Formats: sequence, C-alpha cells, structure tokens
Amino acid sequence: MRKSNMATEALRAENPDSIEALSREAEALKARLTEEKAKLNDVDSCVIGQRLESLQNFNIKPRRTLKGHQGKVLCMDWSSDKRHIVSSSQDGKMLIWDAFTTNKEHAITMPTTWVMACSYGPSGNVVACGGLDNKCTLYPLSMEEDPATKKKAIATHTSYLSCCSFTSSDHQILTGSGDSTCALWDVENAQLIQSFHGHAGDVMSIDLSPTETGNIFVSGGCDKVAMVWDMRTGDCVQVFDGHESDINSVKFYPSGDAFATGSDDATCRLFDLRADREVNCYKKDSIIFGCNAVDFSMSGRVLFGGYNDYTVNVWDALKGTRITILYCHDNRVSCLGVSPDGTSLCTGSWDYTLRVSADI
Repeated sequence: MRKSNMATEALRAENPDSIEALSREAEALKARLTEEKAKLNDVDSCVIGQRLESLQNFNIKPRRTLKGHQGKVLCMDWSSDKRHIVSSSQDGKMLIWDAFTTNKEHAITMPTTWVMACSYGPSGNVVACGGLDNKCTLYPLSMEEDPATKKKAIATHTSYLSCCSFTSSDHQILTGSGDSTCALWDVENAQLIQSFHGHAGDVMSIDLSPTETGNIFVSGGCDKVAMVWDMRTGDCVQVFDGHESDINSVKFYPSGDAFATGSDDATCRLFDLRADREVNCYKKDSIIFGCNAVDFSMSGRVLFGGYNDYTVNVWDALKGTRITILYCHDNRVSCLGVSPDGTSLCTGSWDYTLRVSADI
C-alpha cells in the first residue's frame, strides 16, 4: 500500500496536470453514470404501495420466554424443523432450545466470550458458531453425546467472526469477519473455497439468496455499503450505498429480487437488485436509535426491525409505513428471525433473554 502511494506521489510530481485531469475526468464519469442511472429510475415501492389496502388485525404478542444465558444474547438462528433455536451470547455459551417447551437441550461452552455468530445447518443436525476467537467451529448435535466432544474448527479469519451461514447443505459455510472479508469454506476438509474482498470496514452481516440457484449472497458492514457477491467467481456484482452509518443486518426478500438492511443511522432500507437502487426507506423522526437486525415475514409484506431502544418496529414493506411496535425486551434487541414456517418471530436481547412472539 505504501509503495503504491509512493508511486502515485512520484507520478503526481512528474505530471501534476495529467493526474489532476484524470481525477476530474473520473469524477465527471461518475456523475454522468449517476445521472444516466437516475433517468431509468421508476417510482419508489411506497408510491405503488399506496394502492394496496392496509394490513388489518395484526396482533403479534410475546408467547414464550427463553431464559438461560448469563450475558447479552448476540445471535440466534432457527432450525429447519421450525421448532429448535440456537443462540449465542457474551457469556461464552451456545444454547440449543426447544421453542415449544422452552427447554434447553444443549449447552455448549466456547473457549471465548462474545460468541457473536451462530447458525443451524440445513439438516438440523449441526450448528456452527464463533466470535472473538476468530474461528468458526462446527458442533454435531446428538442426544447421546456431548456436542463439544465432536467439535471441529472449520474456518479461521484474522479478526473476529461476526456472522456465519450455511449454504444449501451442511457441506459449505459462508463467514463474515472484522477483517473486512467474507469467505466460503468446505466444511469436511476445513478448506477455503473462495474469499470475497471489497469491504472497507468490518463485515457485520451476510445472507444467501433464497433463489433456487443460490449463487449470490449479500453482505453489509461498517463501511456503510451493502455488496452483492457471486459465490462462484468471488466477484462483487453490485454495490448499494445510501446509509449514513454502519450496516448491522442484511436480509433477502423472499423472492430473492431485493434485500433489506438495518443500520446504526436508525433506518431500514429496501434495495432492488433489478432496479439497482434503493426503493424504500423505513424511518420516522421519532426513531433515533440504531437497528441491529431485520427479517421479512414469509410473504415479504412485513419487515421486522430490532432496535437499540428495546423495541421491534414492524413495517409494511411495500407501503413503507409502520404497522405496530412490539415491546418485549428490557434492553436492546440484538438479533431476530422469523421461523421457517412464518408463524413465529424470535428476538434476542442484551437483557439475557430470547422471546418467541406469534399472532393470535
């Protein structure tokens, strides 16, 4: 990096006019691209959404409380069986819950505190997690054996692990890290398949496209941008900006044509891949706290956002208006997820608990 800067300085000293002229030309091209892109813009989704009827009788309430962590809950994920939940915490524990009975089925102690990432494998038979140890570790789940006896490190970064997500099988996993990279790993051999470089800050969240091909994923980070990647090539295929602070969470729309983001700038936004731009922004003057987590209802009509002011704001994803506020925690809502069958919402908080909410 230093050599590159020195070379640029040397070139500038020799040809000051040409460097400045090239810089001006680059800025002019960027402005022209923005202008041409604006000509293609259609209306925002909230304008179209005004034609739709408002959602009626939306009455979601907390139904179950999951108590057991001795520290801030940092991450959670649903199992494909629609019943079990994995959660990780600042207390260095990863817990497996039965959301129906609220029983803890496994308690796994990690070698570090701040277990910031956890994920269920598609089979429901394995979980992966990591955090300040810079690693992603796999745990097979069995009622006969302690999962810790079969644990296996499958990925290593040069900074903390912020997020992880299995692909369409238990054999590959995507990870995001404070080292500004994402990576795709072979679980069986613990080998790196592809790395993804492009973020200029910590990667905070990743999500895989729900489409059948499933070859793209989106990442968001502390550089305020969301990037869409091709898993086969490692290339960034689209970049979306607009946020004024860190992006804490990204989540694909159920169709895979768009994704939502949640940010420290107290807004959630909807970006459309086909339009290549932001099509909705979910905000109110009264909301001044950052959003840590987002997820869609199964239909995509509702967007849930977990905020630092201890609330979950429930948005009409098409109209851009707030439907209701869910009050279920005594500290910031750090993570949330809609169950695979769409019937329940699980939220995790710095109040050490998780809550499972559902409609009447």
